[in-house]
Amino acid sequence: MEKSMTNKYYNTNNRIHPLKFALWIGMASITMMFGAFTSAYVVRQAAGNWLEFPLPNIFFVSTAVLLISSILLHTSFRSFKSQKENLYKFFLVGSFVLGVLFIVLQYEGWVRLFEIGVDLKGNPAGSFLYVITGIHALHVIGGIVALIIAMINAFSLKFKITDKRIINFELTLHYWHFVDLLWVYLLIFLYLSR
Repeated sequence: MEKSMTNKYYNTNNRIHPLKFALWIGMASITMMFGAFTSAYVVRQAAGNWLEFPLPNIFFVSTAVLLISSILLHTSFRSFKSQKENLYKFFLVGSFVLGVLFIVLQYEGWVRLFEIGVDLKGNPAGSFLYVITGIHALHVIGGIVALIIAMINAFSLKFKITDKRIINFELTLHYWHFVDLLWVYLLIFLYLSR
């Protein structure tokens, strides 16, 4: 009996797909890196000479934007699997637009910090904030690149549900949810550690 595509891409004998495994290893590495950053933040803060400053409210707005983007991408994925081509494309583009808006809002947050005297070269508090939020923004940009590839596939390929396209979409979706949750963790950490 010929193997189905499901066996090829989902490996239905209870083993994780190799691409998902690789993604999860990558996400675990990123999590450890940010864990190290936040640990170093706490240690350096305890050493003294630490500038206290309020986080600009725009960081909370950007958080809402990123979470909505994640919801839209999840809705796009469900629409794709339900063979609702127009909704799939609409929500995919919406997620991308909000992802880009998140980066714009992060930049605006950095500008507002700079305006109140928090810069990269001054107090270590500012340096840590820019490094942590900047490296997270780079990871979001990586997710935006994945969304661009997903949109190219959505608009250039004939609409067809295949196991390969589902797994590729799932990888993008999981990574996007991951950077969203990572940002929520970082924002809560930065807010509570002031």
